[in-house]
Amino acid sequence: MGVALILLAALTFASIDTTTKYVTRVIPVLMLLWFRYVFQVLTTLVMRYPLQKMALFRTRNLRFQLLRGVLLLITIACSFFGLQHLPVGEFTAMMMLSPLVATAMSAWFLKTHVARLRWWLLAGGLLGVSLVVRPGGQVFGWALVFPAVLVTCYAWFQVLTGHMSGEENLYTTHFYTGLVGALIMSLILLFTGWRPELLLTDWHWFSLVGCLGTVGHLMLIRAYMFASAPVLTPYLYTQIGFAMLGGWLVFDHMPDLWAWVGIATIAVSGVGNTLLTMREVSRLTRGS
Repeated sequence: MGVALILLAALTFASIDTTTKYVTRVIPVLMLLWFRYVFQVLTTLVMRYPLQKMALFRTRNLRFQLLRGVLLLITIACSFFGLQHLPVGEFTAMMMLSPLVATAMSAWFLKTHVARLRWWLLAGGLLGVSLVVRPGGQVFGWALVFPAVLVTCYAWFQVLTGHMSGEENLYTTHFYTGLVGALIMSLILLFTGWRPELLLTDWHWFSLVGCLGTVGHLMLIRAYMFASAPVLTPYLYTQIGFAMLGGWLVFDHMPDLWAWVGIATIAVSGVGNTLLTMREVSRLTRGS
């Protein structure tokens, strides 16, 4: 069940990226971001408040919840803006470098021991990115700043999530993540221009993006209730394949040869990192 849910989550995330790239041609990114977060907050309240009541709002780490929400908002904002300028498949592949970068950050800032093989896997992932974004390639340009900021913020997001794991209810974290994004985007729209008429004329696009974003994260949460992260994480890399398919079907785009090699290198490095984690967890379990 966990594997099935993680595959559906990967498909959903690839679908929201493809949809976002298409929809931002006609809808301002800031409006789309605002609706995506408001939809998440309202959906979580409707689904979980009847079951959890006030427990939904109780958190032991409010400042970490707020920081986590800000990091994810920056991540998604970079995703929405970056997809306006970059192909879906290549953008998704670069984003998948985040777990490897998170491993490096844990070593540097949290003094976590990292095996030498992990550093080689990180080097492999960076090599893959360099092949995708090489000068003269299909995606080389100023817009690469978006995936660079995204990978950095999402890696910090993952480090913080790992630090909080086991201390917080997953749905409480999901609620606060949505609430932080909704509040910040509401303030931004007050000063950048509020266009409520778009909610009426393009309600179907807003609803689709909101549904995909919320359903994807809920399936991700449920997946980790059925299986551990080391078991499930390799399957998240199927998102690259789904994104390639979406880019081809909707935008008739396919990466060039060197980009394919780079994407494959990123995926292999990421899966290798996860398999190494599984081996380390297995050793610890046997040792205990």
